[in-house]
Amino acid sequence: MGPTGPALFCCRCTLIVLRLGDFCLNAPLSGPHDTASAASVRVAELDEPRLNEETGTAARVARIAVPVLADLGFRLVRVKISAQSGTTVQIMAERADGSMNVEDCERVSEALSPVLDIEDPVKQAYRLEISSPGIDRPLVRASDFARALGHEARVEMAVAVEGRKRFRGLLEAVEGIGREACVKMRRLDAKPDEAVDILLRLADIGEAKLVLTDDLIRATLRAAKQAHLDEANDAPDTAQSPDTGVPPRRGPGRFAARKPDKAKPLLPAGVRSTFKKSKTGRGPQAERQAKPVSK
Repeated sequence: MGPTGPALFCCRCTLIVLRLGDFCLNAPLSGPHDTASAASVRVAELDEPRLNEETGTAARVARIAVPVLADLGFRLVRVKISAQSGTTVQIMAERADGSMNVEDCERVSEALSPVLDIEDPVKQAYRLEISSPGIDRPLVRASDFARALGHEARVEMAVAVEGRKRFRGLLEAVEGIGREACVKMRRLDAKPDEAVDILLRLADIGEAKLVLTDDLIRATLRAAKQAHLDEANDAPDTAQSPDTGVPPRRGPGRFAARKPDKAKPLLPAGVRSTFKKSKTGRGPQAERQAKPVSK
């Protein structure tokens, strides 16, 4: 079908087909309009712009990583290049709902490594690191602030607000849409002569990150537990065997295999299999010899 395209193009097309196939299999069968609506919502979540972008070499890596991540159903959180262990390129990614597990990191690494090798944005040798945002995650999109309401965060502004650039406090509300939105914060670092409540424009934020607190850890554990319960409820019920209709055994050892009942040995008539304890203390053998069996 025409001239053969470059290998990178063919690889990315394959990833797009796999992603769309997985989405169609997992989507609810509610009609074509509902499926198209769900697909458009998912694309909109993946395409939500970040408040700040990288510069220099990190920006080149980000431009390469964004379409590859989108093909797999992920979005970029940030790219950070450090001198740790020589040179380390850290790519932080997530799903649209903020989740990211070990298997997801492996998928991203397998898909992104060959693309980076071909594009070669980093001239020196480096170590690629794919990671999740973590609990005390950076806040890079308006939706990140909306999900983090009620938790403590550190915010560093690119533009001074009321004579200062750094704020720390509880995120109370997000007002507006997109980059024009503002976040309302109740400050925990306010001095006696400063206002406690402050409104910060998201477009003016240089860097923001959640603070690791006990409340944040508890909320994360509750969310993980609820997700596990939802996954268990969605799984098919295998409590009752479809063939026999017999419910599983309860109590200790219910997972052990059933052992067949051992058949009792057949004895000749008049032969006993149990013996009473001998009063002479000579044991059952002596008793059996002392009392002949009548036939």
